[in-house]
Amino acid sequence: MFMSNAYAADAPTTGAGGTMELVIMLVIFGLIFYFMIFRPQSKRVKEHKSLMGSLSKGDEVLTSGGILGKIAKISDENDYVLLALNETNEITIKKDYIAAVLPKGSIKSL
Repeated sequence: MFMSNAYAADAPTTGAGGTMELVIMLVIFGLIFYFMIFRPQSKRVKEHKSLMGSLSKGDEVLTSGGILGKIAKISDENDYVLLALNETNEITIKKDYIAAVLPKGSIKSL
């Protein structure tokens, strides 16, 4: 008697606008993924491959485990490198574990 009737509002229709927004959102996420994750990682892989190709006997290298050594022998057919840690100790590692090539004489300066 003192209150008026409350009626429900019409539900909004989600047509092609909702699917278009979803497609735009997926494209934006794809671009973010490409520029923040995929592209920098592929750049790092390309730089590491060029580093592996430029290795030669006598280069001083740093491994990913933190070992410093001088390349004594490179085996091209099986991707292994013989590192001379000093005059008497040598170790064999896989080429992939070489993280950086150091400037000449950096082992002696330590």
